[in-house]
Amino acid sequence: MKLGTLAACLSLALGTSAFAQTTTLKIGYATTKESHYGVGSTVFCDEVEKGTQGRYKCQHFPNSALGGEREQIEAVQLGTQDLVNTSTGPVGNFVPEVKIVDIPFLFRDYDHARKVMDGPIGQDILAKFPSKGIIALAWTENGFRHMTNSKRDIVKPSDAAGLKMRTMENKVHMDGYRTFGILPTPMAFPELFGALQQGTVDGQENPIPVILSSKFAQVQNHLSLTGHVYSPALLLLSPKVWNKLSDADKKVFVEAAKKAGAAQRKKVNEDENNGIAQLEKDGMKVTRKVDGAAFREALKPAYAGYAKEFGADNIKKISDVQ
Repeated sequence: MKLGTLAACLSLALGTSAFAQTTTLKIGYATTKESHYGVGSTVFCDEVEKGTQGRYKCQHFPNSALGGEREQIEAVQLGTQDLVNTSTGPVGNFVPEVKIVDIPFLFRDYDHARKVMDGPIGQDILAKFPSKGIIALAWTENGFRHMTNSKRDIVKPSDAAGLKMRTMENKVHMDGYRTFGILPTPMAFPELFGALQQGTVDGQENPIPVILSSKFAQVQNHLSLTGHVYSPALLLLSPKVWNKLSDADKKVFVEAAKKAGAAQRKKVNEDENNGIAQLEKDGMKVTRKVDGAAFREALKPAYAGYAKEFGADNIKKISDVQ
């Protein structure tokens, strides 16, 4: 009898602990599960599940299933969504210090950008999030942004002048693009494909991995490799989840996010290396040689405004990272 009682108690205890074991976290992002965001998010979720022995796992919501990036960040802040893997585009509306990394032509190349993000400057920005009700686990990546449109090749700013270009809801980007003569049209990402298809906007600007995974070649003829803005991304967690984690689990989440960032960057590199040829195959005309000096020259009035807003010294600190 005692043995039977013991077995029953044991089975009940095991059942209860198994029941209490798994918390499923909702993670959202704007692109497909096969995209760079999907790759980074999958690595994060796999590492968390492994590191917490299955006590935490994820449910993915790709393709903006939970709304645009801005709505998803708000939901994470409110605690109605657990995680978002988002570009920095709308993040400056929540944490103004992030806006500095959105300045056009601030970063020389991927090596420079990643060193800044992984170094003291990038880590100091991450530390600003908790006071705004968001936990920034790590930098991930979106990539250098390039322009596409349905009208013409873009080699210099005057070629872009007059084009109605969808942009993110990001004042730093929009101020810069206006100096090129572009008519910036802010729009949530989920609306973009339809707007390009219907001709509501002439073009858009995004990194190669996004252009590829969103199949923009179906609705855009011209791609210019302007590389005008480096677009970092972030893995953001709700404080509601973070505050329930043990110190050991917090460590697991942060390490998982760092591995996610590395995987996402690797996928960005692969898409950059192979994606341009694929987009050509899909019918896009690619302008590889862009007059970067002319774009930088056109940007000077905007830079005067950036210096006022962010401090010329702070901009220089980023430029000086070797």
